[in-house]
Amino acid sequence: MKLTTRGHYSVKALLDLTFQPNYGPASVNAIAQRQNLPAPFLEKLLIELRHAGLVRSVRGAHGGYQLAHAPNAISLGQILAAVGETIEPLPKHQRDTAQAEDWVTFAVWHRLHTKLHDVVNSISLEDLYFDARSWQAAQGADASFIV
Repeated sequence: MKLTTRGHYSVKALLDLTFQPNYGPASVNAIAQRQNLPAPFLEKLLIELRHAGLVRSVRGAHGGYQLAHAPNAISLGQILAAVGETIEPLPKHQRDTAQAEDWVTFAVWHRLHTKLHDVVNSISLEDLYFDARSWQAAQGADASFIV
C-alpha cells in the first residue's frame, strides 16, 4: 500500500479539524496555512470528504469545514476511501488458475490485504489525534501541529 498525496493531505486536514475547539469550522486557507498544503488542492479534497459525509461545510464569515462526526467515529479507512485511495496490494493482478504458485501468492496477498483492511479501519481519527498530541507533548510547548 502506498499513501498518495491525496490520502496524506486528507488525513492532515481532518486531523487539523480535530484540533479546533469543539471541532468547529476552519477555513480552507487556515487549514492550508497551518499544515503547509496548497489551498486549491485541499479544497477539492474537502469537497470529496464532504460528499462522503466525513465533513460538513458551514457558510458565513466564521464558516469553513468541520467534522461531521466525532473523531472516534471516523476511521482512517473511511478517509482514504473518500478520496479514492485503495489498499489493494495487487489491484490489477489476475491469477493464473493453472499455476499453483499463483494461487499461493494470491492467497498470501489476499491475507495481507484482509489484515491491512482491518487495521486501517480500526484506526480512528481520535487515535491519530492522541498520537499527534503525544508527539506535541514530547516536543515541548513550542511545537505546533503539522503532520
